Amino acid sequence: RSYYGGETDIYRTSDEHFVIGHDDNYTRISGEEIYLEKTSLAELEKIVFFDKDGDKIRADLRPARLESYLKIVKKYEKHAVLELKSDFTDEEIAKIIEIVKSYGYLENTTFISFIYDNLTKIKKLLPNQSAQYLFWKITDEEIARLVRDKIDVDVWVKELTREQIEACHKAGLTVNCWTVDTAEEAEKLIDWGIDFITTNIL
Repeated sequence: RSYYGGETDIYRTSDEHFVIGHDDNYTRISGEEIYLEKTSLAELEKIVFFDKDGDKIRADLRPARLESYLKIVKKYEKHAVLELKSDFTDEEIAKIIEIVKSYGYLENTTFISFIYDNLTKIKKLLPNQSAQYLFWKITDEEIARLVRDKIDVDVWVKELTREQIEACHKAGLTVNCWTVDTAEEAEKLIDWGIDFITTNIL
């Protein structure tokens, strides 16, 4: 499809690999209460996820590593939007950067996170890297902090107004929002000048 990019979330495993997962466990999609950060990669890769009909007979429906995601977005020439879910150490951030770099994809990657320190660690190593802070509500204080640290906006759409987008743009910030799942809302945001729209289904 004509999507600009694809967003995914990553956690560290207990043995310091990086796996894809929206939740911190795979209970919802596998029926097994297994927590990503407390489990080794080898153990996680034994899990089989539910198919759409609820069966667990497809051997290919398994946890994926960061490398798998990068291979897919590169193959389809899509922008990588990589949400850092764990509270990563400096060393882990450096390792993630090296993995993305090994695919030649840093220029086509935006890092996002609810954990602000993850993004400042990215910026410490890569001052010009695209990075967006996930948060709930725009304030003048938040804009000032983001400008100071050269981190862009990724805010909850229900708290977003035209005036806030204009204020962020005036401050030199790119604006993303989550989550937009109706065409009407997307068209309104486009009219307001939004830079990114995060969606599940549009």
